[in-house]
Amino acid sequence: MSEERRIQEILSKRLKEARKYRGFSQEEVARYLGVPRSKVSLIESRSRRVTAAELSRLAELYQTSMESLTSQAEMAPELCPLVARAVDGLSEKDRDEILRFAQFLRETRTK
Repeated sequence: MSEERRIQEILSKRLKEARKYRGFSQEEVARYLGVPRSKVSLIESRSRRVTAAELSRLAELYQTSMESLTSQAEMAPELCPLVARAVDGLSEKDRDEILRFAQFLRETRTK
């Protein structure tokens, strides 16, 4: 698999996970973006690329950063629900702090 394809796969997967985690249907996301529902489905199935403007709006809707959606690092699938439950109910400021700490740990481990 090419690097570009792998990155697109990770992004599509994260967008779908974020949508489901926040409890949105594809129809609701499509209305928010002002696009047909099929466009959201195509993005999540890796059949269509997401534009930078769409990605920015999705990050806002899903209350996350564009960086967390586009980072090339792949989280172990079994950890996703655990992390989601652990941060559920925290303030946006606290979630941002956890994200910064995780990035700090990753950077110090790779040096």
